[in-house]
Amino acid sequence: METKSNLTDTNRINVRINKRGLTPLLSVFFTAGFPALGDTLPIAEALAAAGVDMLEIGMPYSDPIADGPVIQNSSEVALQNGMSIDLLFDQLADLRPKIDIPVLLMGYYNPMLQYGIERFVRQCQAVGIDGLIIPDLPPHLYERYYASLFEEAGLANIFLISPQTSDERIRYIDGISAGFIYAVSSASITGGSGPIKDSQTAYFERLNGLKLRTPHVIGFGISDATSFRQATKYADGAIVGTAFINLLNSYPQHYQEHIASFVQSLKEQAFPS
Repeated sequence: METKSNLTDTNRINVRINKRGLTPLLSVFFTAGFPALGDTLPIAEALAAAGVDMLEIGMPYSDPIADGPVIQNSSEVALQNGMSIDLLFDQLADLRPKIDIPVLLMGYYNPMLQYGIERFVRQCQAVGIDGLIIPDLPPHLYERYYASLFEEAGLANIFLISPQTSDERIRYIDGISAGFIYAVSSASITGGSGPIKDSQTAYFERLNGLKLRTPHVIGFGISDATSFRQATKYADGAIVGTAFINLLNSYPQHYQEHIASFVQSLKEQAFPS
């Protein structure tokens, strides 16, 4: 039976989506502790100042299941730099005095389990995190063991769906979701590029035809203004990850000078005034 999340509309994700009007949301992913260990908060501040609508901060992990080579490499570098969950929360202690847009953490279940799920959730609440994306946390496990804990802490748990996800399962996920549903654009790892294919368009149209209660945001393969514009014809927003990590790779010590133009190239070129 569907049990819609009781998370209130005071969550920054819900508020931002509800206020977006006709403008699609741009969410940008980057890896904590990359390119340098102390870059997490400066990158977040620069992206927020440039007009990004949501931030997804990746928690580096040695054995990812969905990340392409560019994001995998950023995780490896971050781990070599010394990034850890404890250190990340230390870095995020000053997050909310500086940034008012929604911020999510994206990572994998095993490191969080080792850290302690309740401890992790409480730390997220303390630093002002709005949501979590945990690709390998099964929805039924979340619903049974963690939903009340997350909701009490004001955290939206963001589930992933793909073109292979059945309508029945999508409706089930819709019933337990808060914030948004992460619609993976294709059955692949992160890092794809190029225009949206007809098969992807058919998938996006199928999602819209389901008339879900929860907004959905498209990720994987969104790399430029063209793919951002194409994807957001069918969704409330889109997520850019690998393309931004590539920028950090190109300018590891001077990224601050390029972030504003990167965001502008996505939003303003996709939807010129």
